[in-house]
Amino acid sequence: MAYATFGAGCFWGVEYFFKQVEGVSNCICGYMGGQDQFTTYAEVKTGNTGHAEVVQVEYDPNVVAYETLLSIFWKNHNPTTLNQQGEDVGSQYRSCVFYHTPQQQLLAQTAKQALINSKKWGDKPIVTQIVETGTFHEAEEYHQDYLAKNNLPSCHISF
Repeated sequence: MAYATFGAGCFWGVEYFFKQVEGVSNCICGYMGGQDQFTTYAEVKTGNTGHAEVVQVEYDPNVVAYETLLSIFWKNHNPTTLNQQGEDVGSQYRSCVFYHTPQQQLLAQTAKQALINSKKWGDKPIVTQIVETGTFHEAEEYHQDYLAKNNLPSCHISF
């Protein structure tokens, strides 16, 4: 098994999309990228901890390629809005790829450049950060499978 970690706004919607992918065995909502050794949602939602809401994806690379996960990531959020996805505003909602290996770093950078070259977003800059993983803080239990637990549709924003 391998891991991939993505931040693309509210982690509930990100989790929802990755759970649909064959080869993904687990998705965990959490926080990454901040300075604190331990953090909670109450702290992260202030935007003062430096953490992003992320989903850590556990997947079988023999079934689903990391490039496929990157493609899903790019298609399901707006990578041109700095610290914002829809009405969610703050650095905790930033677009980011936390790479676990040098290969993931290269693939993420290549995919980002391909997106820029495609002009899908016109001349808007792609603000997605590509950074090495740090400490992953699992979100509180009520955030895990939140949409399914509350019988809610995806919180995906259409583009």
